[in-house]
Amino acid sequence: MKNSKVYSMLSIARKAGKVRSGEFSTEKSVKTGRSFLVVIAGDASDNTKKKFADMCSYYEVPCVQYGNKEDLGRCIGCQVRTSISVEDEGLAGSVRKAAQSEADLSQQCE
Repeated sequence: MKNSKVYSMLSIARKAGKVRSGEFSTEKSVKTGRSFLVVIAGDASDNTKKKFADMCSYYEVPCVQYGNKEDLGRCIGCQVRTSISVEDEGLAGSVRKAAQSEADLSQQCE
């Protein structure tokens, strides 16, 4: 796992008790209106990506793809995780901003 602001922010959110992980918990978080951001692993299946993209679009929750399953799980102290919901508005904004800036940097390098 590389040093990443996104992983650091997700770790902080977990320590604050503001993270739900795994498909069932993430889905419940979105549908109950608690989620401010959903992070999907880049190596998740196409069906999983589509499911969460559609759900997040319907419930108007921002959704980003970032990292891989192992690193997402490791940063929150778990095993493999495909999806993570951030339930704190401030932390969600920070994670989203960091993910977008890191994505922009990698696109510029290509």
